[in-house]
Amino acid sequence: MPPATVDLSPGTDLGARVAAVRADVTRLHGELVRYGLVAWTAGNVSGRVPGADLFVIKPSGVSYDELTPEAMVVCDLDGALVEGDRSPSSDTAAHAYVYRHRADVGGVVHTHSTYACAWSAVRRPIPCVLTAMADEFGGEIPVGPFALIGDDSIGRGIVETLEGHRSRAVLMAQHGVFTIGSDAKDAVKAAVMCEDVARSTFLAHQLGTPEPLPAEAVDRLFERYQNVYGQGTEGDPR
Repeated sequence: MPPATVDLSPGTDLGARVAAVRADVTRLHGELVRYGLVAWTAGNVSGRVPGADLFVIKPSGVSYDELTPEAMVVCDLDGALVEGDRSPSSDTAAHAYVYRHRADVGGVVHTHSTYACAWSAVRRPIPCVLTAMADEFGGEIPVGPFALIGDDSIGRGIVETLEGHRSRAVLMAQHGVFTIGSDAKDAVKAAVMCEDVARSTFLAHQLGTPEPLPAEAVDRLFERYQNVYGQGTEGDPR
């Protein structure tokens, strides 16, 4: 049950915001299935509740076809359950750590997508050899340290590895992919694009040795894509 000082009932402003994030996070889990980024019950999406120290995340071990907005759980930024009838995802501590230490992050995604996991298994960053990768990630996708689920070690690795990087994706060594975004949708997009470039770059290595893009070209591509490309509203050109 939520603390007495937190009213998440549907008629309140906070309750309405939580309900909106619940619906959004539920829908976005379907995108992980659609793009083939998850198997069985692995993987998760979370979304920060705007204006509150709360986030919504998938419950642990629940099939994707059983997910509903009501099934989602609400946690505080320490990862403690605030609202919901089921246990939060086993990755909740990692998500919570990211939200506590990155105020700019509004969404976090974790997948075990095939090609990205292959790069993580050999602890190799994905080199920036494609313009699409420069557009989306502004350079290589880095590898974070090996860490076990159970505490905030994974979250610390995510935050420390992405510090100073333009990438919104990190390959946690011998584990899988974590992505961040301005909201949950943005983080899901990063997860989709991470697997796409991981696959293309892997295949390129079967043909030869891909040449990294020049740093100047990467900078120009990233700047254009982030600030000029697309028909979105100001601040979200994609």
